[in-house]
Amino acid sequence: MIATPAATLRGTGVPRVATGVLAVALFVALGGGLLSPHDPNAFSGIVGMQNMPPSWAHPFGTDGLSRDVLSRVIAGARISLGVGALSVCIAVLLGTAWGAVAGSTDSWLDDLLMRVVDAMLVIPRVLLLLVLASAGPMSPWKLAVALGLTAWPPMSRVVRAQVRAMRQRDWVLAARALGASRTRLLVRHILPGVMPHIAVAATLSFASVIPLEAGLSFLGLGVRPPTASWGNIMRDGADRMLDTWWMLLFPALAIIATVAAFNAVGERWRAAVDPQQVV
Repeated sequence: MIATPAATLRGTGVPRVATGVLAVALFVALGGGLLSPHDPNAFSGIVGMQNMPPSWAHPFGTDGLSRDVLSRVIAGARISLGVGALSVCIAVLLGTAWGAVAGSTDSWLDDLLMRVVDAMLVIPRVLLLLVLASAGPMSPWKLAVALGLTAWPPMSRVVRAQVRAMRQRDWVLAARALGASRTRLLVRHILPGVMPHIAVAATLSFASVIPLEAGLSFLGLGVRPPTASWGNIMRDGADRMLDTWWMLLFPALAIIATVAAFNAVGERWRAAVDPQQVV
């Protein structure tokens, strides 16, 4: 019997802390407009308000345009997590469909589909993203699509391997003996058993997408100002990183905490779904 995600996270220690961090991040992303103490894109033009260090009025300080960094970090949570969520959804849909079709057949189609995946995996993902991003301005939607289109090949291999393993299970063989079609076997009997593995792959994929989005935005190839993302907030303070350290520290802590939480949850789920892979 495969443990459900909820049952997996009932333990103490790291999983609970990681789940709490993700809950806070989701709450901040969804309620950013209500939580922000200031307009994240509003700047006063007052010279004395520029690049102010953390204070009671501005706990995360201000940037070079007198904007409140705390408000921009909160606004950036919606963009960074939203881009990550959409890209993971795209990767899950494409990877599941591709891997399921490849894993459910033993014909030349399986070889063809997997050779396409191998060809895509040969090219470094960062290089593909840089090429796509340099082609023109990237809105959050376009960035999410680009990240999703480069994330599905590894997921398709996970799905294919699990589908091929599920095909040999007793209940699948029994359904096949009763005359169930290949499509019915896949949809009704195989994919439900593969879903826990897809959830693990999606969680770990989310952890890799967030720093990629932040890195592209930091380089000026991702989310463009004045829209706030954790990456371009850090870019605004990169020229004077010693003098405006708060513009690097707080977005970086948000990225590290979120990525670490997703990795912790994903590893805990993987340990429950497939204990044999845990060293």
